[in-house]
Amino acid sequence: MNRPVRITRPRAILRGLFCNGLYALSAATRLFPRCRIRYTYPGRQSVKKNYTLKVFKSISEIPREGWNSLTTDRTIPFLDWEWLAALEQSGSVASETHWFPLHLTLWDKEKLVAAAPFYLRTSSRGEYVYDYFWAEAAASLGRPWYPKLVGVIPATPAEGYRFLYTADMDPLSVTRIFLSAAENICRKNGIAGLHILFADPVWGESLADFGYTAWEHSHFVWENSNYQTFDDYLARFDKNQRKNIRKEYHHPEQQGINIRVVCGEQATKEHFRRMFELFTLTNDKFIPWDARYINEDFFLCLEKDFRKNIAFVEARRTGPHADTNTDADTEKPLALAFLIRKGENLWGRYWGAYNEIKDLHFAACYYTPIEWAIREGIRFFDPGAGSPHKVRRGFRLAADKSWHRFFDPVLEEIFKNNIDAVNEYERQTREELNAQIPFKTGQTR
Repeated sequence: MNRPVRITRPRAILRGLFCNGLYALSAATRLFPRCRIRYTYPGRQSVKKNYTLKVFKSISEIPREGWNSLTTDRTIPFLDWEWLAALEQSGSVASETHWFPLHLTLWDKEKLVAAAPFYLRTSSRGEYVYDYFWAEAAASLGRPWYPKLVGVIPATPAEGYRFLYTADMDPLSVTRIFLSAAENICRKNGIAGLHILFADPVWGESLADFGYTAWEHSHFVWENSNYQTFDDYLARFDKNQRKNIRKEYHHPEQQGINIRVVCGEQATKEHFRRMFELFTLTNDKFIPWDARYINEDFFLCLEKDFRKNIAFVEARRTGPHADTNTDADTEKPLALAFLIRKGENLWGRYWGAYNEIKDLHFAACYYTPIEWAIREGIRFFDPGAGSPHKVRRGFRLAADKSWHRFFDPVLEEIFKNNIDAVNEYERQTREELNAQIPFKTGQTR
């Protein structure tokens, strides 16, 4: 009986891929030095154009203006050059944290016309798609799960990943070229799987035509149902929950705590420094073994280049309650929450408090952002991963998908034979939790 072969030194494999000529990188450019795309201009005949495919090991090697020219009002802000650069330049996304950038780009002479952020991984930490049980199943059969190639925004569980391209490019042709290049990298280097995580819901469906299989997940979202005031939001809940939310929202105020939203342009550098400090305290308290995916330099990079998309929820002592604090304490907030906003969408990313204060988390992370979203005309608020207690505050679970393809036939078979049951379980869990939203009878959940 053959002994199962296990991958015990994944980093050694990566060193082999990234040294002596960078074979993994050159594979795509060698196999696709010039790409031909056929498309039709309005009022013209179908034409072909030549494009050059280039692969980069760092977002900093790609011009900021060129990359950002590929984004639109509907592109999530986490695909902006500044967000990805902050992750890489800070060292949060680096070989030491098991992230190896491998960005695919398409050029029309000197003009960047399409891009796709990819990363080679020797771990799943920081992806927020928990594939550990698949990896364990693969290991039990002696099949390697790592290294893997992943299309994802690192350390950012936000739906909306997609390939970027100019408005005159054919989306399906761009998707075909980038997937072909990524798949060739995998095949030439013995990488078993290619994974697209938190895919844009419209663009992601096209991946099925390229042989990718969907894995369903869930994330929380609050939707603004044309509310004009915070009371309009409260009116949807049953009597008991309306009373509970009012109590939670106003309890910090009764303790002499003022909560306000500070937009990025008005925030000080100290807000960004404190946010990392508080984020670290939260991890120390609740998840000391996980979630340490970003460092202080990440926040400082955002302070320089990403302020326009940022808002803080700040909690501070006021009035006679502040007199009990030392001078040093009055200079720093009690708590901070970190929000990202673009257009009609808002995302909650990080939170932390220096001391445990009853209901402060609910007021700062849920109710204050909701009231601000109503004033600002924001339609959707994604409060971040985890915590089923969000359901009782009116956040529903919405489906999102990751897409997967395997070049090891055994892994492909395991995945396809079991994914329907996994997806069905996720759907049932989502339905059961959404049924617990305490809206009044007759209100749509």
